[in-house]
Amino acid sequence: MIHAIPVLFSDIHLMVVDKPAGLLSQPGLGPAQADSLSSRLQVAEPSLQLVHRLDRDTSGLLVLARSPEALRRLSALFAQRAVQKLYVADVCGAPAALSGRIDHPLARLERLPPRYGNHPGGRPSLTCWRWAAPGDRCSRLWLRPLTGRSHQLRAHLAGFGWPILGDPIYGSGAQPSGLAVTRLHLHALALAFRHPFSGRRLRVHSPVPFALPVQAG
Repeated sequence: MIHAIPVLFSDIHLMVVDKPAGLLSQPGLGPAQADSLSSRLQVAEPSLQLVHRLDRDTSGLLVLARSPEALRRLSALFAQRAVQKLYVADVCGAPAALSGRIDHPLARLERLPPRYGNHPGGRPSLTCWRWAAPGDRCSRLWLRPLTGRSHQLRAHLAGFGWPILGDPIYGSGAQPSGLAVTRLHLHALALAFRHPFSGRRLRVHSPVPFALPVQAG
């Protein structure tokens, strides 16, 4: 653990860490947004560079590179969609099927706060989902984003009428009445890819840090 950031995998080329909810992936504008995962880790290791990002309110796995060559190779894996990503989300309501695909182009509809939605002129965006478990007026879903657009999972699910519990942008803090939800229920659960230097298959998993609200009795 480095500066309260759990490290789940580390070698001379890269590091995979478990970002907590509420922490920026990288610094934003102004002193109020200076604290971030990358700035904390760079105190101990200034050469570390983020390969991809998670929203501030999303928790879970992030990959960092330890050299410019590692950053180039890892970025290429993400760009080629050679990294398998699995998320878990608790959403309001219940799907009518066990699995499906959301294939809606996304564009930024509002700037402050940034909000994305289905738009014919947007960028192609594809999310695969599978029902995992029922809750109390909510459901748990496994999610595989096959593209990596900003707010993709949050915007896609909200557009289908399934806002993620606790989402302050797409669900107005969505939660069924009477349920205590204190954070966004979206977590980057697992990553799998070929190590860019050794070629070994690398799989990293992070435990889900929130509970699905379940029906009493």
